[in-house]
Amino acid sequence: MKDQVIVITGASIGIGAALAAEVARRGARGIVLAARREAELATVAKSLGDIPTLVVPTDVTKRADLERLRDRTLERFGQLDVIVNNAGRGISRMVSELTDADIDDMMTINVKSVVYGIQAVLPHFKQRKRGHIITISSGLSRFPLAAQRSAYSAAKAAANLVMASLRMELRAQFPDIHCTTVIPGVVATDFGNNALHGGVDNRKLPGAQPVEEVAVVIADAIATPIAEVYTRPQLLELAARYFAAPDVAVLEGQPPFSR
Repeated sequence: MKDQVIVITGASIGIGAALAAEVARRGARGIVLAARREAELATVAKSLGDIPTLVVPTDVTKRADLERLRDRTLERFGQLDVIVNNAGRGISRMVSELTDADIDDMMTINVKSVVYGIQAVLPHFKQRKRGHIITISSGLSRFPLAAQRSAYSAAKAAANLVMASLRMELRAQFPDIHCTTVIPGVVATDFGNNALHGGVDNRKLPGAQPVEEVAVVIADAIATPIAEVYTRPQLLELAARYFAAPDVAVLEGQPPFSR
């Protein structure tokens, strides 16, 4: 990691800020912090100590902002090794309640932003024949554990397949451009508070995973690239049970799906 320049979106708080601290601790060559809130980014940057850091105010729903993020990174460091597509937003609406605007919002911030990030860095990665694209997904992309997160879950499932399709696209000609999808469960952040139409505070939910633990999993995936990683082994075990079930509806009638 000491030779790598790492770009993190959604870096002003939560998982993004914790990841910045973790890769700084591991001695990254440079860290680029991106989010809409410049003051909060500056606070995170100050907390990282002597690691070379660049703050770039960025709205990930705008393709031009991701391209500017790439350009500013290359101007400062001369290289870009890892991009972590971490910015995202949830929703609190059942399928029967969703509006066109709800769906558009979820797809824009959780899927189109990932595509914008990928397409911004890919020419640089192809030129160097190496790089690492990481997208933070969600356990809700695999399991219907929270029906009110309907459109968010669907958007994250779409992001998973974008990443898998990208791996297939690159693997023959660019085997050293790695694509990693990170799948957390409930994380102790203000994700719920910031959900479209409101929501519960994730930090108050039982068993919420500390952001520091999630950051360690992501940093480990940077150090040793892997296609997909769950941030807790229980999620991987649940995935094995769920997708192997002859009828998933039977499992959906049991905990942890039904409480």
